[in-house]
Amino acid sequence: MKTPAIRKLRQKLASDQPVYGLWVTLESASITEMAVALGLDWVVIDAEHGHLDWHEILEHVRSTVRSDTVVLIRLAELNAGLVKRALDIGADGVVIPWMETAEQMKEAISFAQYPPHGQRGIGAERATCWGRCFGPSVQEANEHVLVVPIIESVRGGKNIETICRVPGVELIFLGPADYSSTAGYPGQWEGPGVAEQLLAIKDSARRLGKNCGIVATSNENLAFRRQQGFRMLCVGIDGALLIRSLGDSLESLGRPATIAPTFVPENQSLAPAKVTPLPAPPPDMKPDRPEMMTTIGSGPKTEIDRGVIFEATVGAHNGARNLTTGIVTFAPHAQLKYHTHEFTESVTLLEGEATIDIEGRRYNLAKLDNVVIPKGLAHQVRNTGSEPAQFHVAMGSHEPNRALAERFFRRAMPDDSTGMPGAERVNRFATAKRFEAGAGATFIDFFDRDLINGIEMSGGYGIFKTGGRLPCHLHDFDESICIIQGVATCIVEGRRYQMSGNATALQPRGRCHYFVNESSAPMAMIWVYAGPVPERLVLDERNCTPQGNPWQREKG
Repeated sequence: MKTPAIRKLRQKLASDQPVYGLWVTLESASITEMAVALGLDWVVIDAEHGHLDWHEILEHVRSTVRSDTVVLIRLAELNAGLVKRALDIGADGVVIPWMETAEQMKEAISFAQYPPHGQRGIGAERATCWGRCFGPSVQEANEHVLVVPIIESVRGGKNIETICRVPGVELIFLGPADYSSTAGYPGQWEGPGVAEQLLAIKDSARRLGKNCGIVATSNENLAFRRQQGFRMLCVGIDGALLIRSLGDSLESLGRPATIAPTFVPENQSLAPAKVTPLPAPPPDMKPDRPEMMTTIGSGPKTEIDRGVIFEATVGAHNGARNLTTGIVTFAPHAQLKYHTHEFTESVTLLEGEATIDIEGRRYNLAKLDNVVIPKGLAHQVRNTGSEPAQFHVAMGSHEPNRALAERFFRRAMPDDSTGMPGAERVNRFATAKRFEAGAGATFIDFFDRDLINGIEMSGGYGIFKTGGRLPCHLHDFDESICIIQGVATCIVEGRRYQMSGNATALQPRGRCHYFVNESSAPMAMIWVYAGPVPERLVLDERNCTPQGNPWQREKG
């Protein structure tokens, strides 16, 4: 046990200074040596998840000897034998997962202290200098050992005050992912409402004089967590930090940086390589409305704020359901006041210079950057240039409205920020993941149910090479397609349309269609579905011809 390091950690926390650390899951002790060399305040060696054995854990502990870096071992469960073993090999404390009650907390502290205060047995190993320092070791251990609970469930959060009142509790760590699972959102870091619940837990602990820790998900999130009042701040998990760095490098080169859950590359996935087209659409998907093509200048216009004009291209005016899209033009230096919606909104900068503020977080936008704002988040948009700025917007309602909101204290976000987990999503066009959606057609998914929980729609960007096209297909919801670059040919059941200059197609549910680039220059679009999953039914090409139009008798 490194008593001076523990004292230093406590002194920083007592003066409300943050203490920074690293979560270690990989076996190389060099990782912990790097953390020590960089002067991190603490490391946690994870013996709950992953593959570390006790010899590897011991080597990590050795790497912190005679340093000011406190070393803690995260155990697999609350277990007297595990607590004893971790402390006997020289750890400065233990991290106990899934703590839910004060009774469990009392038991954990008892396991970590020698009698008469606790139940820890005395051994002749590293912690007691191999039996040569029984007296000093026992005294120092009982006085300085750290026992840190992780609150990973809704039940644990509800009992935070009684847990904090247990003598010997100094630090509390929060586990957002497991907490989200117990709140009904498995697989999400912070599901709906979870961020607010975790902040309430942190606030309760702070009121009782305890400090809270959490793992940051990015550099900007690390600064944000510090502002929120977290003081035991994890800069990241070793493996995740390595993956993040590798991914950033690959994306800077224009290469995808994703990992399939099966560890099989996407082009070797277990999914069928080719979708078998349906011979005809399902009869119950027969459309009840025609397709609509809207050119810029022909849609209804509204001045939604001074110098801010919204022209609707898809919406209630032309029969769309659960979807409104359009083009918003900002005069130089015009600003749209803070407001909220009862639905999700997508904003993509097409031309000009602009910023968007979301509850005080200011993002600078580059051309074709996209921002997705979940319902209820207050936001404002500003043209920061001396020329007009133009946006493509999409809203998950055919009857959009807004409510003005109070201003927020502004905080600039890094230019590469991708938003806040559980809140807004910022898609940086330059580094966004791309995939092939058809022959010569490359797409980017901006938003859908997998990317943003609770969203009502899905959408993204697509660029088509000369000759690039999609297969004949239809959707079980309405779709908006805005041509933002080049000239597109839209085929709907044999009917041909030429589109360009932000012209927008409304494809109602059930219409058989596809887009093709028949020009000699690239063509690009922004597409939005009135459904949370970007699904399509691929059809035999005949369904998109005049002769094979499956609905040709609908007028007869």
